[in-house]
Amino acid sequence: MTLRAALLALVLAGPALAQDNLRIGVEAGPTSLDPHFASLITNIAFGRHVFQPLMEQDHKQDLRPAIATRMRVVDETTWEVTLDPRARFHDGAPVTAEDIAFTIARAGDVPNSPSSFRYATRPIAAVEAVDATTIRLRTHQPTPLLPNFLALVMIVSRKHGEGATTADYNAGRAMIGTGPFRHVSWQPGSPVVMERNPAFHGAAPAFARVEFRPIANAGARVAALQAGDVDLIEIVPPDHFARFRQDAARFTVAESPSNRLLFLTLDSDREDSPFVRGKDGSRIANPLRDARVRRALSLAINREALVSRVLQGQALAAGDLGPPGYFGTSPDMTPPPFDLEQARRLLAEAGWAQGFAVQVNGPNDRFVNDEQVVQAIAQMWTRLGLATTVETRTRAVWLSEAAQLRYSVNLAGFSPNPELLGMLETQIHSWNPQLGLGTANRGRFSNAEIDALIQRARTTIDDDQRRALTQQATRMALRDQTALIPLYFQVNTWAMRRGFTYEARTDEMTLASSAGRASR
Repeated sequence: MTLRAALLALVLAGPALAQDNLRIGVEAGPTSLDPHFASLITNIAFGRHVFQPLMEQDHKQDLRPAIATRMRVVDETTWEVTLDPRARFHDGAPVTAEDIAFTIARAGDVPNSPSSFRYATRPIAAVEAVDATTIRLRTHQPTPLLPNFLALVMIVSRKHGEGATTADYNAGRAMIGTGPFRHVSWQPGSPVVMERNPAFHGAAPAFARVEFRPIANAGARVAALQAGDVDLIEIVPPDHFARFRQDAARFTVAESPSNRLLFLTLDSDREDSPFVRGKDGSRIANPLRDARVRRALSLAINREALVSRVLQGQALAAGDLGPPGYFGTSPDMTPPPFDLEQARRLLAEAGWAQGFAVQVNGPNDRFVNDEQVVQAIAQMWTRLGLATTVETRTRAVWLSEAAQLRYSVNLAGFSPNPELLGMLETQIHSWNPQLGLGTANRGRFSNAEIDALIQRARTTIDDDQRRALTQQATRMALRDQTALIPLYFQVNTWAMRRGFTYEARTDEMTLASSAGRASR
């Protein structure tokens, strides 16, 4: 081949090579590569590239095979799992019952975890090998949601994981999974780089190399896509989403309703709450312990204004713990009406006619327009007669401080998995580390009657009975007690350069395996 021909071949190959790479602008990278460090959607999403669960959730959160081809009920406390014999770790080793048992023992017991997977693994009493590709999971009690709980728990290799710390995963030394990609590099705050796993037993990813670039600022993500620095971005600001949709010659968009509820946690436990004071700054008995006060705060929030103005229509006002049609929701659990006068009457009835001082905390880089949402709520409560201030933090600081219960009122988000019961177990049930319940109950709300309903629901195999128990517990938690204040459900959005596609997901995950090339 002549030199000119060789140069021409390189020029022609350039676009093809470039197109085999995918650059994704994400709001934030993982807080850790350890797949069991934190039960956070962002971390789980990154983990799903290198690792796999037994069964995984598709873009609508329906279960499909991953490491296992199926999970079936043998009896009320026994699940039989059939492993896919083609599933291999990146070192070529098959997945065994020992790997499953090791994972289940480790996942709920990672030191310093801010959000443990204990809720998912606690129900399992034993892991038994039947043969090379069949295992049985024995549970302490009937656990109807076990397959979905475990769909968020990534299976790790015992060989590479035994003795490995979170630092070993972060450094890449223990990043040996069965997933569609192999780990290449990562440092906190830097891009996560992965390469396609040529031996993956499932559908091959469309791209050979993927780079996730953390770009916390939404405007900067938009600018990166417009400049061609990235091919795909997530969490698109509402105004820019509309512009990308209109500019079909250069861009395309994807969106999906989300099951993520945005809500306010309320410190209904401590007598002296850190950011609740008298208007003169004096210490007072915590008014958030009174259900009438919590109800008043909810009624003083204009959810439709939040949706239409702050979020520009990219949300659905919430009155339940899950969106309409979600398993366990009730048609009559509509968003509470905006009723400032009734809110004032409730405050007066509770002995707080003159109001009090309260600070609303939240993130400024986790949810769409999250800081603006917090500011808007503060303004609404000011009109109620409270002296309201705001403080927002970056995601990492906010997560840590919320887990340490440093807030009195906090903007939070959670996706029940895959029923409303998942929300009740983690956010509403009393904090109980022994049972693995109430693990994300940041307000430490507690009600014995509601706890009993939740515990009955979580051991009820019959769908109709479990649905009824879930609905009853939710009505009591929200209507009678205002255990938390539901605000709205997000709409998940992505935008990409023309020529790329993305299968929009209800769980908010941005997965390289959900991206592809547009057909010509």
